[in-house]
Amino acid sequence: MTPITSAELFCRLTVCFASRTCARTNCPAKPIRLERQTNMSVELIKHVFEGDSGGPHLLISAGVHGDEFVPIRAVRELEQLFRKQASETIPLNGKVTLVPIVNQPAFELAHRCGPDGLDLARVCPGNPDGTTTQQAAHDLTQFIRSADYYVDLHSGGKAMSVLPLAGYVMHSNADILEKQRAMARAFGLPFIWGTSANLDGRSLSVARDANVPAIYIEYLGGAEQIEGVDELTQGCLGVMRYLGMIQGKSPLKEQEVIEDPRPGSGHMQVCNPAPMAGILNRDVELGQEVSTGDALGTVTAADNDTATVHAEQTGKVVVVREDMNVNKGDAICVIAERVGES
Repeated sequence: MTPITSAELFCRLTVCFASRTCARTNCPAKPIRLERQTNMSVELIKHVFEGDSGGPHLLISAGVHGDEFVPIRAVRELEQLFRKQASETIPLNGKVTLVPIVNQPAFELAHRCGPDGLDLARVCPGNPDGTTTQQAAHDLTQFIRSADYYVDLHSGGKAMSVLPLAGYVMHSNADILEKQRAMARAFGLPFIWGTSANLDGRSLSVARDANVPAIYIEYLGGAEQIEGVDELTQGCLGVMRYLGMIQGKSPLKEQEVIEDPRPGSGHMQVCNPAPMAGILNRDVELGQEVSTGDALGTVTAADNDTATVHAEQTGKVVVVREDMNVNKGDAICVIAERVGES
């Protein structure tokens, strides 16, 4: 990973764990207890880095889903980066809060969801008296509401692979929407996708309702690539530069932008569904351009019955299913449509 140089950064950091005592720093902290139905408990851990100069409060999270490992690793890299610089003179303006693993029970299972079977990205703002997933969603909600800006890192997990992209909801507040667009550009990934603001239960719907400018990041999945750690880390630093929290300029990159404000756009799990359970033979790849009616893949059932899944939209393939085993209704791929283009 490219280090931050002293030319980029310029003031003292204070570092603390807001959720437990760290043996290395001996920083006092109070754990957040998340009681499981099995009477076990986990801690939702956040790392807070604050400079002497005033500035915005940026929240960066990963691990909303337990099988998205590269984003988790990237947030840990950021934590180590700022910890390493903590004893030096570093110019951080404002505060950064890092949450490497939002959904610890799901991470322990290496699965999208935890033992209660709930998807954390569907139960926000959560419930402090609910299941482990609902409690974690509640605590994440409190973190989001306390921030000025928010970046939520994701990947496609084990089952899916996503074209590296920065996304945001088409917020009704024009000022917030423009800030989100700028954050997405600053992250530096090749594709930017603005989608419907009407989807609830997500971390970004919490940010939407709290008027906190927010973006989500998707980066591959399936057999995740370790080089993604550096790109995600540098992307977060790019957002910090845009916000004036650290010095330096990010390199300009060619980026494609598609905005689709139609209700339901961006709901990846329901797009181009498998008509039955079976084995998938996929015919398209990430970034491919397809037209309505094109064959996306074939599903073969246990009795050798076959069915072809045809594209329901025209546009760019931004998500593909990597898992060959599919159930009826599983998304085969997601297509970003260029609204208004003939």
